[in-house]
Amino acid sequence: MEDKRYAILIDSDNISAKYITAILDEMTKYGIITYKRIYGDWTNNQASKWREELLANSITPIQQFCNTAGKNATDSALIIDAMDILYTGRVEGFCIVSSDSDFTKLASRLRESGMEVIGMGENKTPKSFKAACSVFTNLEILLEQDTDKAKENISQKTIQEAIVEIITENENNGKKTGLGEVGSSLLKKYSDFDVRNYGYSSLSKFIEEMEDTFTLYKRENAISVSLRDDGIKREQLEVYIKECVHQSVEKSIDLSALGQKIHKKYPDFKVKEYGYSTLQKFVSNISGLELVAKNGTVKSIVEKKGKKKKS
Repeated sequence: MEDKRYAILIDSDNISAKYITAILDEMTKYGIITYKRIYGDWTNNQASKWREELLANSITPIQQFCNTAGKNATDSALIIDAMDILYTGRVEGFCIVSSDSDFTKLASRLRESGMEVIGMGENKTPKSFKAACSVFTNLEILLEQDTDKAKENISQKTIQEAIVEIITENENNGKKTGLGEVGSSLLKKYSDFDVRNYGYSSLSKFIEEMEDTFTLYKRENAISVSLRDDGIKREQLEVYIKECVHQSVEKSIDLSALGQKIHKKYPDFKVKEYGYSTLQKFVSNISGLELVAKNGTVKSIVEKKGKKKKS
């Protein structure tokens, strides 16, 4: 498969030149850079640091004079160029570098046209622009790799729970879960998710640290992720639970009593490792069993009775 082609469009008015190396290095992970353009008023002394970087990094400057207060001319030029590039059909994605919410509509429009949009900006970037991008990367993180300086991160627990959901859904459909699929799914759900926010250099290292919950399997160049298997197979548990119900009086067992039996036989049993928040939800998905409620509260589990055939 050929690498995707990207256009990098930089708003110099609110992005510092100190980020340029980090920006270009980051984009090498996505594909080939075919357009590198930066927009601003190059007659302004404030643009002097950027002017030093243009030749060294082969970036094309687009001049926009500030004839009126504000920077609408720069924004408009970037937006017009983006649409012109879109219609050439020469790229598969865009990287818009700005901390300005004015590009939210542009990002949405490009994605509507099937483009991947990589957003880059400082931590102050409005959430509207972050959410409009396919992926958003915090420029401070690229430079400093410092979790103490990262703000408004999604909690690691939330990410862990999201990964459990991804794996569980695949397992229910008889599918394995690849590391790449986990990364893609997380970015679809949290467009500004970046493992560097948590102090890790890669998603695999991030997941490896959650060894109590996940296991990574490496085969040649492929890496898959599964819920940790402590030797208790789901099928094994289901058989044991059915036996407990069948051997009980009246083929019925109290939910709490069942929990005690399971933990006695399998001390390391943790229902969350199977993608469920409670034992009740786990049992409710076992065929041949049903839950019996009393006064609105589930109290016991019984064998499901088959329907009698009409004579």
